[in-house]
Amino acid sequence: MTGPVVGKKVPDVALHLTGDQTTTLATYRGKSLVLYFYPKASTPGCTQEGLDFSAAIAKFRRQSCVILGASRDSLKAQENFKAKQGFPFDLVADKEEELCNAFGVIKLKNMYGKQVRGIERSTFLIDADGKLRQEWRGVKVKGHVDEVLDAVKALKA
Repeated sequence: MTGPVVGKKVPDVALHLTGDQTTTLATYRGKSLVLYFYPKASTPGCTQEGLDFSAAIAKFRRQSCVILGASRDSLKAQENFKAKQGFPFDLVADKEEELCNAFGVIKLKNMYGKQVRGIERSTFLIDADGKLRQEWRGVKVKGHVDEVLDAVKALKA
């Protein structure tokens, strides 16, 4: 699995965000960025993960940290997901898998006995200089947001 290396700058990938915004990862320099990848909008685990980040948003903001969620869903699906759940952060629609490939989160998974390509639930902590500080792969949702928040606070220490 390829992707950015801890301690090195992350690739500056173009992002298509909810609100029909287009930007790049470099836009977030000067703040910490939590970029989390989830398999599919509006599914139970992905919804819970987003709600957990939402519940902690004030704590992340106090650390000058931005949160972005990303999946291969269409912009419309991401817009609906964000609106329905009231997420206070943007979601990335990565239909072309450019961001997913840059972070190496696509893998073969077994679903109902068939091998399918999908996103491995993963989170990346990028510092204010655009360097990857920590990564979590194969994430289990329960307790994950607290672990990420602790890592964000450790950046400031």
